[in-house]
Amino acid sequence: MSLFFNFEQMSSKKSKIIVLGAGESGVGTAILAKKQGFDVFVSDFDKIQSEYRDVLNSRNISFEENTHDMVWSLLSVTNEYASIEVIKSPGIPDKAPIVKAILEKDIPVISEIEFAGRYTDAKTVCITGSNGKTTTTMLTYYILKNAGYNVGLAGNVGKSFAWQVAEADFDYYVLELSSFQLDGMYRFKADIAVITNITPDHLDRYNYDFQNYVDSKFRILQNQTEDDYFIFWSGDEVVNREIERRDIRARMMPFGNTDKDKKDNRAFMNDDSLVFEDITKLQFLTMDIDSLSLKGIHNMYNSMAAGLVGAILNVDKSIVKQSLATFEGVEHRMEYVATVRGVRYINDSKATNVNSCFYALQSIKTPVVLILGGTDKGNDYTDIAELVCQKVSALIFLGVDNEKLVRFFSKYKNKGGNAISYYEVRSMSECVEKAYQKAKEGDTVLLSPCCASFDLFKNYQDRGEQFKQAVLRL
Repeated sequence: MSLFFNFEQMSSKKSKIIVLGAGESGVGTAILAKKQGFDVFVSDFDKIQSEYRDVLNSRNISFEENTHDMVWSLLSVTNEYASIEVIKSPGIPDKAPIVKAILEKDIPVISEIEFAGRYTDAKTVCITGSNGKTTTTMLTYYILKNAGYNVGLAGNVGKSFAWQVAEADFDYYVLELSSFQLDGMYRFKADIAVITNITPDHLDRYNYDFQNYVDSKFRILQNQTEDDYFIFWSGDEVVNREIERRDIRARMMPFGNTDKDKKDNRAFMNDDSLVFEDITKLQFLTMDIDSLSLKGIHNMYNSMAAGLVGAILNVDKSIVKQSLATFEGVEHRMEYVATVRGVRYINDSKATNVNSCFYALQSIKTPVVLILGGTDKGNDYTDIAELVCQKVSALIFLGVDNEKLVRFFSKYKNKGGNAISYYEVRSMSECVEKAYQKAKEGDTVLLSPCCASFDLFKNYQDRGEQFKQAVLRL
């Protein structure tokens, strides 16, 4: 156990902030809380990365690591504080013992986004969804930066929102929000809310009840008024159903395949063109689909969502058009790695749910050696079964426990009526070597795992980096 605690901070009766988790989100929250005059304590059940430990030490912020012992002690003396509030990092589930104990004492537990939102008047563009939210977030930020806007990037990407609120002075923020972050948000309001789509994901965190997950995603609309905007894909049945059930006050800005859809799409496809309806200054932007930098139908939707944000915020249409044509994409999302012996290797490590893998397979025109596996989150692989049968020549299951994948895919056959070959591996080097052996010239090796990465890797970035390194060693 490692502990640094400044007992002088306990001497006066102040408002207490406890931060659970000392990563980017937690440390940023602690910096903002201290700036706002709170008595701050940071606790991480794991070892704190040295870069974050150095920040806490340099700013004289009390913390503990490899334990929550001090937090347990603080819970027994809550009456020593004028008030007490907990800001929880999104990766910590409510079922964690320390969180359960805090909630049982009726101590508020909120997210970094909720806390930081109290201390900024900047306009917020908030983006969530089961798929495409990172790409849409990065593309939206790219559009606004190209337009010269004073804009920050935060949430699941970029630097901590709280850290930026504490030390920067942005007029706009583009925030990628996961369901876990939305769960801890109550009074925060998005000026522009975007839901890319909703498909089953993270069901292990939502008692395997899809509606709980849907409700979490729709928290992005809470507190919006008639002056705010809601951008969504009109082709999503789940989103449409929820819209019918809810009293949504924001101005709705749907996008979809055509202008004939029932939702009166404000962006749509017309033959070989992408069209944005007249919104403020944009004035009927039309551009060839082939000129978009991001390919595939799913990226068409991401481009529509980001373009609509630009239109609402009065970005000149020439800048929107240029940005959609020059954006270079997101690392670990359909990222081309290399071509080896006539085989293309694609890193889609960020595909941690089935729907992401569906879009990846849909966009590839060659035979595929598909790499699946990791920590299952209650996945139903039925949605990709047909594409696997049509396109996949071999399956590689990369994980500690591949039983569910073997059980599901072993019953399927390829186009020729033969069982699809599958192989189990336990390391990335073994995985890439097996893919190298099984792929033929003209094939694509696709890492699109459908699962979280925590059984064998630190995170999806680590998984993607190891994949790229292994490919480049071939």
